[in-house]
Amino acid sequence: MPDFSTLCTWADKLLSTAESAGKEILGIRSQGFAVDVKDDASPVTEADRVAESIIIDEIEKISPAFPIVAEERVSSGDIPEINDFPFWLIDALDGTKEFIKNGSDFTVNIALVYDSVPILGIVHAPAKQESFVGVIGPKESGRRAEVWRKKKSIPISVRKRPRHIIVAGSRSHEVPKEMELFLHNYDVNKRIVVGSSLKFCLVAEGLADLYPRFGPTHEWDTGAGHAVLKAAGGRVHTFDGTELRYKKVPNFLNGKFLADGGP
Repeated sequence: MPDFSTLCTWADKLLSTAESAGKEILGIRSQGFAVDVKDDASPVTEADRVAESIIIDEIEKISPAFPIVAEERVSSGDIPEINDFPFWLIDALDGTKEFIKNGSDFTVNIALVYDSVPILGIVHAPAKQESFVGVIGPKESGRRAEVWRKKKSIPISVRKRPRHIIVAGSRSHEVPKEMELFLHNYDVNKRIVVGSSLKFCLVAEGLADLYPRFGPTHEWDTGAGHAVLKAAGGRVHTFDGTELRYKKVPNFLNGKFLADGGP
């Protein structure tokens, strides 16, 4: 298990890598691109594949022993043997639908998982020119949570939950009946609809209090945001209170969960 200092060094390197992947993504969008459809009916583009390749190349340099679970690799049937190793999760273009329709709510997601929980996360939003970093050291030996804007690092943390809460929700994958039933228990002041893993980051930055998720997600969708939120003092857990766990081979599917800024 890498120590906190090593994790922070890796986070710095991968932040730069995520930014490089983001530049490629924006470049491909400006030039025009074709959209293919995967077996699960989700869209995929050249930008997904190119960005994933950039990230994999860098990760293989800094930690060649750790398996890499990358969305497009898995889609093509390339599922590594994980066993008890830490492993990487990559969603090189989270929010492909937003990317296709020229929106801004798409991200580059990179996470490192140890003992079935994310301990390092990078969420980079190329079109917004902002990046979130979360690192949690072994046995809580250190925490780092920050957002980068205009080349400046700003520490972030969750806020104490107010009486009138702000709720983040999905732009494309909402389950209205379950959401309304859940929110009946809260005094909701505002609802923010946003795509990709940026919902975790809203809670991590204290701009939202809860992000309930009832629709399906994969581990590569949530790992990076989970690490950022945990480093900022929040939790991502199932509705029975158990922290969301990873390494659900072979499909890496998550169940329902709640990203929570705290009491």
